[in-house]
Amino acid sequence: MDTTQLLKGVLDLAVLAVLKEEDGYGYDILRRLREAGLEEVGDASVYGTLRRLFAAGLLTTYVVPSESGPHRKYYSLNAAGRDQLTRSGKTWRSFATTMDALLDDRGMAA
Repeated sequence: MDTTQLLKGVLDLAVLAVLKEEDGYGYDILRRLREAGLEEVGDASVYGTLRRLFAAGLLTTYVVPSESGPHRKYYSLNAAGRDQLTRSGKTWRSFATTMDALLDDRGMAA
């Protein structure tokens, strides 16, 4: 199965989840997603997702000066982003439970 197609459907949720515990800048968020097991996520996809989530009012940003390069724009969840994370997380868990049941019923359990 092509995981890139699956990733497109859940990247918003994955980015919100990564930002739940700690704010981050673009490359940091990308690194954390990859360390969590989403190795195939692309740079452009993450940056586009961050811009889209910010435009939707789910994230806030602030700039932190850097002594070793350009300033970094940090992203953080705001109240609307936390609400969206909760809603999307419930939807994902329901969907995953349904898929697990379908696969288990057909002898395809991992």
